[in-house]
Amino acid sequence: MEIFKSFRIEAAHRLPGLPEGHKCWRLHGHSFRIDVHVRGVVDAQRGWVMDFADVGAAFRPIFDDLDHRYLNDIVGLENPTSERLAQYVWGRLAGALPGLARVVIHETCTSGCAYEGPGSVKEGQKVGGGD
Repeated sequence: MEIFKSFRIEAAHRLPGLPEGHKCWRLHGHSFRIDVHVRGVVDAQRGWVMDFADVGAAFRPIFDDLDHRYLNDIVGLENPTSERLAQYVWGRLAGALPGLARVVIHETCTSGCAYEGPGSVKEGQKVGGGD
């Protein structure tokens, strides 16, 4: 069984790895939605995988560090793509949230990414664009 809890952050960023003329190279902001998924067995007595309040408590320090911030100033997010944000959130939650299964970043209403932890894509595997 898999449960999830959604969080919203407001944050600004720019993507310095893009050409200067690209719209995402310029400073802009997003209302990010971050879904944290936890996988586990439904506890027979409680009837749940995990208390949603525990997911919220684990995410709270991350929320405090990201909400209403300039993401490029955060160590590890100097090039804060949705993919890197998902990896950052995963890295912060992995030790604090047993059963962490997936982090989904919604950058806009129609665009985002899902990350299922290290090893979910082979190291160095190219999946799109470029040469």
